[in-house]
Amino acid sequence: MTVLVRTVAVGRPREVPGPRDGDLTSTAIWKEPVEGPVEVGPENLAGDEQADRVSHGGPDKSVYVYGEEDLAWWRGELGALDDQVFGQNLTTVGYDLRDAVVGERWRVGTAEFLVVQPRTPCFKLGMRAGDRSMPRRFTAAVRPGVYLRVTTTGTLAAGDELHVLDRPAHGVTMAEAFAIVHHDRDRAARLLEAPDLPAGWHAWARERLAHHR
Repeated sequence: MTVLVRTVAVGRPREVPGPRDGDLTSTAIWKEPVEGPVEVGPENLAGDEQADRVSHGGPDKSVYVYGEEDLAWWRGELGALDDQVFGQNLTTVGYDLRDAVVGERWRVGTAEFLVVQPRTPCFKLGMRAGDRSMPRRFTAAVRPGVYLRVTTTGTLAAGDELHVLDRPAHGVTMAEAFAIVHHDRDRAARLLEAPDLPAGWHAWARERLAHHR
């Protein structure tokens, strides 16, 4: 089946009311779809930024992808849903992203990417959704989407095909990695089989194993 990028969206940080009364927090989770070609830089799309570069930016979180299949599931749970509520840069159609493997190589337009990790939700997802329980519900759903590392800069646009160029044999998927960290921690050793996971994931797995010897 052909996999397509349905939407490309970008956003810049804005100040919004924080989780406590009177607080303000900076976030770029509000992203708007854009038309036409978008440049893919080394660590983000043109016009896109992250408010918190420690938690949300950097090469291993350059582009966030969420699937129409996941959005459809959430509509079944919640009813009408803003398509951009998860703050994704790319919305794909035709690929269950839960099955994407750590270390997969993708080409979209003239840019190439590496699938590196699933998303771990924070309180800003609850703010964007207008529901403080949303991070907890997101964790329970095990539909984390995909963070990409840019391996070849270029351009992409809504309507482009997503080509999976390579899938590593270890088979550690986005859903499996996410579930291990949040629900099935006794399987931490499995994460060490996926060399393209960021170092922090491997450090967590080794610490978990060390504490349970």
